[in-house]
Amino acid sequence: MISAYLLYIDPGTGSMLFSLFIGLAAAATFGLRALFMKLKFVLSGGKVSKEDSKNIHFVIFSDHKRYWNVFKPICDEFEKRGVPVVFYTASADDPALIADYTHVKAEYLGEKNKPYAKLNMLHADLLLATTPGLDIYQWKRSKGVKCYVHIPHSISDFAGYRQFALDYYDCVIASGENQLPSMRKLEELRPSLRKKEFKVVGSTYLDSMKKRLDSMEKLVPNNKKIVLVAPTWGKSGILAKFGEAFLSSLQKTDFKIIVRPHPQSVVSEQNILKPLQEKFSDFEWNFDNDNFDVLNRADIMITDFSGVMFDYSLVFDKPLIYTDTEFDKSPYDADWLDEPMWEFTILDKLGIQLKEEQFSDMQNVIEKAIASESLKESRKEVRAAAWQNQGNAAKSVVDFLIEKQKSL
Repeated sequence: MISAYLLYIDPGTGSMLFSLFIGLAAAATFGLRALFMKLKFVLSGGKVSKEDSKNIHFVIFSDHKRYWNVFKPICDEFEKRGVPVVFYTASADDPALIADYTHVKAEYLGEKNKPYAKLNMLHADLLLATTPGLDIYQWKRSKGVKCYVHIPHSISDFAGYRQFALDYYDCVIASGENQLPSMRKLEELRPSLRKKEFKVVGSTYLDSMKKRLDSMEKLVPNNKKIVLVAPTWGKSGILAKFGEAFLSSLQKTDFKIIVRPHPQSVVSEQNILKPLQEKFSDFEWNFDNDNFDVLNRADIMITDFSGVMFDYSLVFDKPLIYTDTEFDKSPYDADWLDEPMWEFTILDKLGIQLKEEQFSDMQNVIEKAIASESLKESRKEVRAAAWQNQGNAAKSVVDFLIEKQKSL
């Protein structure tokens, strides 16, 4: 009798076997398709039918519904122009599935590995995605897709992605010039890679957030100041590194505390989150898919190196406090580079650093940061460098994609 141990396949091996299976299936599919097309070409006397020449021009893939804030302005622009787009999503409750579009067709591909089974054998001119890791794990480049375009969901340095995240994309459309240097440096260090096309288009989600903020009535100032804790995930994040000691120091202040863990923490760090939620049940724990409301309510943010710091400081124009976390860059592309990531060079322009020895004086540290006026001008400098083409990102994205598709 075969033991359960012998039947166990670890996740890494499972992903590799799945990738191997998909690769073999894709190769067989393309081989059979090529043979069929050749036979059809000969039997038809060398004529190509209209049906064979059909192809999807534009595909958007979203691996999670939380990226709808990136893609909605782009879909709106395609819809306005009457250009057909296929929108694939890995979330069954993605807002795209119920959006009122005529020219944007949304489809749920399933969860886990199911979306990649479809994408790995896709036929399209151009595919746009925020998803890193193309051709690294289970998501493989399809021979039927002519161009893969990456659009970031943050204005952070690309070196903050996990290693090799963007290596096999053809184009990258960015929010600002600040995202170019590390990408080019990594290409130099990996000479077997082709140089990716780079285009600054702006930030669709920041544009939408700013437009939404401008259309709202200003909130009545809070009687009790609100402190928002918004960490990233992983062992260098606030909750993993400082955890209970940090939250205890906040509990002793006079402020209302909201903790908004990174979405990946909910998936990967329940062993950290659950005990903290139980111990600090007097805090508000926020897991909203849309972070707009909680960012708007907060008077100040405490973070580490999470990209949400830019949403908060540049759109809402409010101060932040960043913790001294000694960032472990080993899992990231930053580990290949001698230079620090861009965000670490400009943190002091956005906020005030918090060191562990200051935990006992949190009330004064937070009050000082909220009252500071000196950071307002320096936030303008960061905004100009990292959030370019403000208000016009969606139009620029669609202009780029249409011109790129024509060139193919």
